[in-house]
Amino acid sequence: MHIGQHIKEVMRQQGITATQLAKDIYCARTHIHRIFLKDNIDIALLKRISSALNYDFFRDLSDEFKRKV
Repeated sequence: MHIGQHIKEVMRQQGITATQLAKDIYCARTHIHRIFLKDNIDIALLKRISSALNYDFFRDLSDEFKRKV
């Protein structure tokens, strides 16, 4: 799973802009666009994004892991 693209897709589905997410997690909008390019992410950052979007990315990553095992 490419986590950056997954975050971008969830945001699109929820109608959340990069500007809004940046405001919610207290970072610059340009940082959000860099996150979209990442195929891995810091756990603390993913926790903040999950909270801001009210979406459990950890569950999706766990499900992905289980499918590959």
